[in-house]
Amino acid sequence: MAKGHRSQIKRERNAVKDTRPSAKLSYARVSVQKACFVLDAIRGKDLNTALGIVTYNPRYASSLVKKLLESAAANAENNNNMDRDNLYVAACYADKGPTMKRVQPRAQGRAYRIEKRTSHITVVLDERK
Repeated sequence: MAKGHRSQIKRERNAVKDTRPSAKLSYARVSVQKACFVLDAIRGKDLNTALGIVTYNPRYASSLVKKLLESAAANAENNNNMDRDNLYVAACYADKGPTMKRVQPRAQGRAYRIEKRTSHITVVLDERK
């Protein structure tokens, strides 16, 4: 059991900032499951290989992930002074966003619900030592 008051423990835990360059896309109009197909393909790969994979991947989510990779690489170069050739995808994940509920009319006056799912996609890069 940790010592100290609950707020003190939270404050200490939140004080540790992740300094790795990252990029996040919120409310992407793609489901988490479909985004994870692309993210699983690039996890752990170096930046140039990952960009090549998403460039020629036919899935819609790959175009979103490509923009995220380029943005995270620019953040690494400009903010953290990292070398682009040494970068790799340290972590990438998709979290569930809010679901938009829509209605589709069906036969005999019925209404079927359509769920348009969204996701929050995050890409974190790091430098190979």
